[in-house]
Amino acid sequence: MDKYLTAFLASAAILFLAGCTHTIPTPQERMKTADTLTHSSQLSKYTYKTEHFNIMSYHKNPSSCEQDNLHLYIEGDGLAWISSQRVSQNPTPINPVALKLALKDEHSCIVYLSRPCQYVSDQNCTSKYWTSHRFSPEILGSYNELLNTLKTYYNVSSFNLYGYSGGGTIATLLTAQRKDIKQLVTIAGNLDTSYWTLHHSITPLSGSLNPADFSDSLDNIDQYHLIGGKDEIVNETIFNSYLNRFKDARNIHHKIFKEFTHQCCWDRDWKEILEEIDQKTE
Repeated sequence: MDKYLTAFLASAAILFLAGCTHTIPTPQERMKTADTLTHSSQLSKYTYKTEHFNIMSYHKNPSSCEQDNLHLYIEGDGLAWISSQRVSQNPTPINPVALKLALKDEHSCIVYLSRPCQYVSDQNCTSKYWTSHRFSPEILGSYNELLNTLKTYYNVSSFNLYGYSGGGTIATLLTAQRKDIKQLVTIAGNLDTSYWTLHHSITPLSGSLNPADFSDSLDNIDQYHLIGGKDEIVNETIFNSYLNRFKDARNIHHKIFKEFTHQCCWDRDWKEILEEIDQKTE
């Protein structure tokens, strides 16, 4: 597979390493980054065990949950690649953007979910689950199992899903499969994986599901898709390819943030972005 990868993946790796030293932080250092971010917050760390994967989370105590709706944040792909020719041995993110977003959300019911194989040791973790199979049926099955658990644990009836990058892919696929998603928000989300691989001339994600293939199950869902105007990884054309799959796009909203990249500056402005979305739904 590696021989088909282009310089795009190298540039993606550089983006992941921006602001870091020339050596990649170890998995332990990346875990410490997440723990440091949440140290003075109301979020507690917990690892959920599902049939296929262990998934690490940070969440607010259920006793603090005053609403009937849970805000659920799903992390991006993390450090999937070291270079254009080398797959990472551990996909734990260097910059956990979705976690930073969750920390800015003042809703009383908050849960952050990592992706499989991030932050945890798991015998099922092989590199295909952060490369070709990152959006596979078994991964979606684990998230569906986990959402059912959270629904009971928090005693809520619905979810707002917030997915960053590949987490947006997961969030959209979950929305297509479930009846309890009130609102879908993606941030730099990869919404048409087939077009994305074609656009960047990289190997198709052979073991993964593609959100754009489920438009018939998504057209009645309130959706907000946020796009960075300077995002070179998931740009506006990816969203447009997804949008063009819909016969009825009345519930699909998007906004381009001209100066934002794939990673910058979502967490900086997240409170204001949430307020803007809330105003549109009132």
